[in-house]
Amino acid sequence: MGRRELWTDGRLRAAAACQDWAAVFRRYRELSGLSQQGLGELVGLTQGHVSNIERGLRKVTSSEVVARIMRGLDVPTEVGQAVHDRALSEWGPDPELRDRVARAQTLGRTDLRTAERLQRVLTEHRRTEDEVGGRVLWPVVRSQLDAITRIIPESSGETADTLLLLAAEHAHWLSWVAWQERKGVGPALAWADTAHGWAVEGGHADMASWVLRLRSYYMLKGGDPVRALRTAEGARTHSDLSPAARAAATHQTAMSAAAVGERDRARRLADEALRLARLAPEEEDRPGWLYFLDETRAQLQHAATAYACRRWADAVEGFRAALPALEGYPRDHAHYAARLADAERRA
Repeated sequence: MGRRELWTDGRLRAAAACQDWAAVFRRYRELSGLSQQGLGELVGLTQGHVSNIERGLRKVTSSEVVARIMRGLDVPTEVGQAVHDRALSEWGPDPELRDRVARAQTLGRTDLRTAERLQRVLTEHRRTEDEVGGRVLWPVVRSQLDAITRIIPESSGETADTLLLLAAEHAHWLSWVAWQERKGVGPALAWADTAHGWAVEGGHADMASWVLRLRSYYMLKGGDPVRALRTAEGARTHSDLSPAARAAATHQTAMSAAAVGERDRARRLADEALRLARLAPEEEDRPGWLYFLDETRAQLQHAATAYACRRWADAVEGFRAALPALEGYPRDHAHYAARLADAERRA
């Protein structure tokens, strides 16, 4: 694996964005198989110096040493430009970001290799978020979005549409993390609106539906189930949806229906969502943001609707059957385990 390919790893990128050089060195060596001596040769440090950094006995404070590390490890531009404190203070999208895309030209071509690499990286970030949290990855993803929007004005046709989808995926991720980090509904909705606009402009029905589903989730959690149901219906009835995207929107509609007391309807929708999820293709053929929607997740969502409908025995049965497969996802496992315990108590 080349040095640049190592940087598709989410934990490595997060460590670099936080300037945690001890973690960078350890993770880089783990991925590359390099010894401390070998890594030291890349960055111009002795083996002892590398060892002391990894063990926390020595800090990297010199800008000259940081520059050598960045060059030696071939840190991607978007990671190097991710300034941690600045990025974390700007949780909402800035006007320049939208203006940059709005001024896209109708002529010209762009090289898609950068976009393809960032697509792979974002997929890795989604998987890594459960381990390290979204906050530490925020500056990297925000910087990646800047990189994408800078090349959109140079593109046209299918290339521009591909880049708009990638930009929408990044904006969706930023919306979700802003919500998870409790930065208020304003930044989360602003990013969601930006993502939806780019998805519609690029002709990507699955992403447009997914963002509406996300908005419905925010409304439901915010205590407005009526608006949540209306928005989820909009996500579900989007035309030309893939089975996976329609399954996700239908599940959200079921949860919203349960919240307004339409339990029979919620149950029918939950059954439909499970059926649609089972029609979805294998992971590599699903939209990247729906990588998680396998049989286990589909069963857990079905059980979650039963829980929302107060069908405690059905919820217990569904959670018990699917929960063991979530051992590798500590945050999600804890969430559904708590639901299971509560359903058992109520049953």
